[in-house]
Amino acid sequence: MTKEERYQASAEELLELVGGKENIISAAHCATRLRLVLKDEAKADVDGILKVDLVKGQFANGGQFQIIIGSGTVNEVYKRFIETGGIAEATKSEVKQAAAQKMNPLQRLVKTLSDVFVPLIPALVASGLMMGLNNVLTANGLFIPGQSLVEAYPALSDIAAMINTFASAAYAFLPILIGFSATKMFGGNPYLGAVIGMIMVSGDLLNAYAYGTAVTEGTIPVWNILGLTIEKVGYQGTVLPVLAASYILSFAEKKLHKYIPEILDNLLTPLLTVMITGFVTFTVVGGIMRTAGDMLTNSFVWMHDTLGIVGGMVLGFLYSPLTMTGMHHSLLPVDIQMVAAGGSFLLAIASCNNVAQGGATLCAMLRTKDKKLKSVAATSGLSVFLRPVC
Repeated sequence: MTKEERYQASAEELLELVGGKENIISAAHCATRLRLVLKDEAKADVDGILKVDLVKGQFANGGQFQIIIGSGTVNEVYKRFIETGGIAEATKSEVKQAAAQKMNPLQRLVKTLSDVFVPLIPALVASGLMMGLNNVLTANGLFIPGQSLVEAYPALSDIAAMINTFASAAYAFLPILIGFSATKMFGGNPYLGAVIGMIMVSGDLLNAYAYGTAVTEGTIPVWNILGLTIEKVGYQGTVLPVLAASYILSFAEKKLHKYIPEILDNLLTPLLTVMITGFVTFTVVGGIMRTAGDMLTNSFVWMHDTLGIVGGMVLGFLYSPLTMTGMHHSLLPVDIQMVAAGGSFLLAIASCNNVAQGGATLCAMLRTKDKKLKSVAATSGLSVFLRPVC
């Protein structure tokens, strides 16, 4: 059988096994997988799909029925799949929108958090690794007893200082990154979202890290507006306040576009959107969400610090099923806020989870007699030990 015949045969088999054209709402593909949204996933014959020649695996997540085929091959199978079924070609974005309609509220919340924070991971990984490099250079006694590398070799001090500046930037201005990403995801103008993020970490505000000291000393700066006393405090290292502000901004912008005449839209909509969002954030929403974020973070810290190894075991026990369902993305705001505040123990737990899943996959590779499963398990197991925690 030629390659073209294998592609065609696999496409025809898959179309039948997923329940036929009438069971398909939308179909697209990524680098390695067919991404389908099915009316009824129960009609799909999973066992049959896994036996198809070119199929390497299958899973369902976030309302999408995904069939793993492989890089390059998936393009050919997808082309024949939609031709055979007479299915309209869709983009990944359109498939995600279709899949979102099938999700329950909890799944939509997790998807929202994932869509906001996953694009930020490269920036946060780069900053985190640079923080680690700075720690290597400045840690006392790590390589030389009683001294750090910068103390033993003063020529390294400026390099360490430069790396520290590079490393701290993403976390110091985290609300700007989140504002851009979240507003884009909520359907607003991402650049206005970035502006709100900039306002929330403006140099005219009291730095959030100095807030505790200012409370103790009674030196918190305030605005007095229309009888309201509003604290001039920044939101450095916070996550939930800027998420809420981004949602409010997107909502306000959409409403204003509807009611402001087109001739004034480009002038008044950005102005009113930013002013309304900023005022609501600093008077009501920001404080509430800052408190909520602190409470959530403190609950994790309490579990870790008070229950010790038991707390770590509980979090570790919960992390694997969260990862399998994609709900581990819901912990990203907590993790990022903890890292911005000085450090997160969740990274260690997530790393253990990664390695445990890799070990289980390699064990399956050694024990199974199914050649296809053995191949997939080997590839997946080895990649676990080479990828960052996500």
